[in-house]
Amino acid sequence: MENLFLILLVLTSTLCVSVSPYNIPAIFSFGDSIFDAGNNHFIKNCTAQADFPPYSSSFFHHPTGRFTNGRTVVDFISQFIGIDFQIPYLEAKIAVMKGSRKSYPHNGINFASAGSGVLRGTNKEERVIPMQDQLQQFRTLVEQKLIDKSLVQKSFFFFEAGSNDIFNYFVPSNPPKPDPHAYVQAMLVEVETFVVQIYKLGARKIALFSLGPVGCVPARALLPGAPNNRCYGKMNVMVKEYNRGLESLVEHMHIKYPHAIGVYGAIYNIVQKFRANPTHYRFSDVGNACCGDGTLGGMLQCGKKGYKICSNPNSFLFWDFFHPSEHAYKLVSKALWGGRKSRIRPFNLKTLANITLQSDLD
Repeated sequence: MENLFLILLVLTSTLCVSVSPYNIPAIFSFGDSIFDAGNNHFIKNCTAQADFPPYSSSFFHHPTGRFTNGRTVVDFISQFIGIDFQIPYLEAKIAVMKGSRKSYPHNGINFASAGSGVLRGTNKEERVIPMQDQLQQFRTLVEQKLIDKSLVQKSFFFFEAGSNDIFNYFVPSNPPKPDPHAYVQAMLVEVETFVVQIYKLGARKIALFSLGPVGCVPARALLPGAPNNRCYGKMNVMVKEYNRGLESLVEHMHIKYPHAIGVYGAIYNIVQKFRANPTHYRFSDVGNACCGDGTLGGMLQCGKKGYKICSNPNSFLFWDFFHPSEHAYKLVSKALWGGRKSRIRPFNLKTLANITLQSDLD
């Protein structure tokens, strides 16, 4: 009897650890390198990669394809909810095709592709997966009933993209570009189309995350005419206009899409708080990349020949020339999960996780 009790105690403890206290079984993520968990590693001839050291070295201790030294926002939110990290879509697809997996994961899928944008042509030459194709990958799974519709309706849907589009606007090129306002509006049209389509496929809890201050990334040192001693103001003007458009989409979501609810993550405001008071957030440097080389550490990608790395990556806001450190992501994640309306609105992800929406299946 005593042995039986011990067995039951162990089983109960195991069950308690594995079951999420929230009614969010899965996260489906779409976007760029801020979210990418390694999709690009599985794309032949894709040049936007982080599948080499020292990427992921602080937490996973081996390259995972994440463009930081550890976990991303999606990883942290998964931990807060109590579900496993999502694997890249292409990794899951290959495993299912080869038979090493019987089905697609039940804890969500990461569709994000580093280097991609909301405009289909952004970084096309790098063979990344644009937002429109990420959506098509998800649509195929739903339409072929490889993902259960009831799972989709209970899950979080995360979207973060646009920084590559805006950064590339300032890269000298031959094709003429529209004026900044028209360019941003074209981006927002694509995002709204994405929201409409993801809703039609069953998404009901949708989080649109704003861009951070892209004009402050160390990679601006690569752009002719960009200042090194301050952020690139013209770029951040476009970022803020785009972010206002995203928030407007969220504000009208409950009206346009019955049974759905959206939240807007104000990443720009969160990161600017870090830059304004670094020591409060345990940053020693909020301007330079920890890993890279040249001006601001932004002239060379981390891990490439000749790179240098700082001794304490998590004391830096930026891990590499474009991406935050794990410490920065952790702080952002906490703000999104339990923060006030200045961080995420109309309410935070923890509140959204506890909301029971009327199901279309009822």
